[in-house]
Amino acid sequence: MLEQFDKFIKDNALFTQENRLLVALSGGMDSIVLCDLLLKAGYKFAVAHCNFHLRGEESDADAVFVKKYAEEHNIDQCFMKDFDTVSYMRQEKKSLEMAARQLRYDWFKELLDQYSFDYLVTGHHSDDSAETMFINMLRGTGISGLHGILPRSGQVVRPLLFASKAKIVQYAQKNDIQHIEDSSNQSIEIIRNRIRKEVFPIFREIAPNFDITIRREIERFRQTEQVFRTVIDKVRQNIIIYDKKGIVKIPIASLKELNPIKIFLFEIFSQYGFNEATINMIEDSLFEDISGKQFFSETFRAIRDREYIIINELMDEEVKEYAIEQQQTKIIEPLTLQMEVLRDLQFISIPKQKTIVMLDYDLLTFPLVLRKWKKGDSFVPFGSNKPKKLSDFFTNLKYSLWDKENQWLLCSGEDIIWVVGKRLDDRFKITSQTKTIYKIVLQ
Repeated sequence: MLEQFDKFIKDNALFTQENRLLVALSGGMDSIVLCDLLLKAGYKFAVAHCNFHLRGEESDADAVFVKKYAEEHNIDQCFMKDFDTVSYMRQEKKSLEMAARQLRYDWFKELLDQYSFDYLVTGHHSDDSAETMFINMLRGTGISGLHGILPRSGQVVRPLLFASKAKIVQYAQKNDIQHIEDSSNQSIEIIRNRIRKEVFPIFREIAPNFDITIRREIERFRQTEQVFRTVIDKVRQNIIIYDKKGIVKIPIASLKELNPIKIFLFEIFSQYGFNEATINMIEDSLFEDISGKQFFSETFRAIRDREYIIINELMDEEVKEYAIEQQQTKIIEPLTLQMEVLRDLQFISIPKQKTIVMLDYDLLTFPLVLRKWKKGDSFVPFGSNKPKKLSDFFTNLKYSLWDKENQWLLCSGEDIIWVVGKRLDDRFKITSQTKTIYKIVLQ
């Protein structure tokens, strides 16, 4: 098994003797066998152990075992951390399994960065990969879930993926390797355990070569996905428009031409966290003549505009208001505006650019305020003598919902004096009675 282990590492270019390795060591059979093989293959490494305090004294005993193992095998660095997993689970509203996963990988990432480790090494084996594939099928992750666990994901490497659980057990028994047993591994309330203990035995009864077959099929899925990704990536490059502000725009006409449309939509929108049900609703909206519909994932929003699906990241922070004091001559947030007071009006000409406005200084109330659109806002567009709702003004401009939400307004008191970069309010224009001009340039 040692030769297979070394070959798998080299064939997949996982790491070398020069790399700094951090091993996730639970104390269970898989992670202990991993350490044993690494030591025999001549690799140096540190270990990290998480105590989730989910099994009372048993959890504490695991930590003691890991610490003793590190000392006995001359492992210089042994990192230990305690977690209040239950509180975190309730706070984040995650399952216990997902909460523990999040906590440990966040901590592992901290250790990698703080101590300049090259890789985190885990004891996942081929049975874990098969279980993951079935779990992903139940969750509906598309083709990306069928490849199981990859030998390398970023800085995480898994050099035991070549071996089945049975092979690891055989190696541990043959080499008299001491380890601990996690009692939670017996609980069928955890979906992974239920697949391992109830589903896979049935498959093995039906097909004695199940383990060999499933490993071979996972490898085929990986290769198939590489071909599939090439096609998907080419489509993405051809139809997705990336705005400088981080906004994604996808032409609806291009989406409607995709065939089969469901597969392409799933692969395009799932990368932004949209689930299958939401993606189906996005598909339906493509064939409806209604704009303004919104769809949400945990971190992104998609808006069905007239010609595009617009995707932007959800922000937690509230929209701020920005004051412009009377003496200021320039601001750089949220826009770059340059202000100037003009008192000699003899040779003044009115600019035609929408990025420059000239206001009657004596009609302004300072501080001026930059803010976003609010429901019910109205102003008197330049050249008119009647108020107009901003929502109607935006409709005339064919604004998308995203455009409306990101249009800045310059206000004097309660009055909108400039829809920035678009239209001046007629009530604040300069006239023959104007004595002082307040000039603003949007840069």
